[in-house]
Amino acid sequence: MKSLSTTLKTTLIVILINTALFAQNGEALFKAKCNTCHMVDKNSTGPVLKGVIQKWNDAGEGEMLYEWVKNSTNLIASGKSSMANEIKGFNPTDMPAQQVSNEEIDAILTYVDNYTPPVAAAATPSATGELPVTIVTNYKENLKFFYWLITAMVIILFGIIIMSTSVLNLAKSDYFKKKLVEKQKEEDEQTKNGTNVNTTLLSLILVVLFTGFYNSSFALSFMQPGEAVDESLWLKVENSDLYLMITINIILVIVLLYIRNMFRNLLGMVKKPVERVEEPQTIKKLNKIFVDTVPIEEEHTILMQHEYDGIRELDNNLPPWWVWGFIATIIFAIIYLFNFHVLKTGDLQIEAYNKEIAKSEKEVKAYLSKMKMNVDESSATLMTSSEDLAKGKSLFSTNCVACHLADGEGSIGPNLTDKNWIYGYDIKEIFKTVKYGTPNGMPEHNSKFNPIQIQQVSSYILTLPFKEGKEAQGENIKE
Repeated sequence: MKSLSTTLKTTLIVILINTALFAQNGEALFKAKCNTCHMVDKNSTGPVLKGVIQKWNDAGEGEMLYEWVKNSTNLIASGKSSMANEIKGFNPTDMPAQQVSNEEIDAILTYVDNYTPPVAAAATPSATGELPVTIVTNYKENLKFFYWLITAMVIILFGIIIMSTSVLNLAKSDYFKKKLVEKQKEEDEQTKNGTNVNTTLLSLILVVLFTGFYNSSFALSFMQPGEAVDESLWLKVENSDLYLMITINIILVIVLLYIRNMFRNLLGMVKKPVERVEEPQTIKKLNKIFVDTVPIEEEHTILMQHEYDGIRELDNNLPPWWVWGFIATIIFAIIYLFNFHVLKTGDLQIEAYNKEIAKSEKEVKAYLSKMKMNVDESSATLMTSSEDLAKGKSLFSTNCVACHLADGEGSIGPNLTDKNWIYGYDIKEIFKTVKYGTPNGMPEHNSKFNPIQIQQVSSYILTLPFKEGKEAQGENIKE
């Protein structure tokens, strides 16, 4: 049975590893070949891909899905696929042919179907219509908090050990035993203070029991091989475990305070009483200035006449520091009122905010001007230097070839090398098209490129030589 269990565990681990590698391969393929026009969970230039396998299978055309991905134009032309004809109307341009194998298509679609957003999924309403609250445990943060709690526990245990050792050493000393005998012969004064011999012996017994307890250790359940799936954490700490650790720490703090109090009581039994030292005149003067309290021996001078149940009230003055603070707030309020509302020499929040915004806008304009990036669709100019055109070509190759192909002859997007232009041929019009995108499916690039980069790629487009490709679209602007 043990051998069978080990075999099953090993098989499960291998399956999980293979699944993870397969999913990672699909993710890489999706980002390399599909991410430009498709999004996993919503429409973009191309339609949403999540659930596409199920849709084609429901239509009885599951095998044709491979043909669609490899060459959608041929499948549409054959007329044998209803799904192809349905998707054809999503975008006026056809999806370009893809050089992928069936296995790579499976990997991409498996990644898409298994994709989950980084945030928690929406909860399903209950029978009463209320959404249940789903708490997702953050094991990484819990483990960090666990380390802090363990550190605090070690420090507290160290303090308990020191205090327990001190109590035991004091209790074992001959001087303490001698004082105990003397205390037993005295009157029951110690009983009134709750520190008689029986209480002391009971406290010592508790200390001995605890010093044996701290040697025991807590059993932790560590992760078994193959279980650490949350960023390879070696230990999963649930929220309930943290609550337990916090409770244990609180109990240990209480024990530490109890042993400390016990040590002070035992020490007080053998310690000589400290004679009260008269406070220096300087301290009395400072006390009068800041607190203005009457000494205990003179409190009879400020007793008020009324009395209830033997309790009489003292007529103390307000503390001078409080009176000074109250007067300071009144002075501050007057200054504030005249500064902001009467004389209006200071700016209120809205005015201060508007001034800060205006100042920041000037700084932004100055920065863009300094960095030569104060370029928009109204001031763009044609760049002709080889360095700028080389940078424009690099940007075009990275971001535009998926729709316009490497030489600009057009695929999903129009042919950029002919004389026909849909949105204008001027550098300013091309700059605007690249910057903001178009309703026909071209995405905006303002969030990807800075103004100089948009100007560079727009200038490069105008240098592309004519190449036979997609049929002409738009008006013939340049003869």
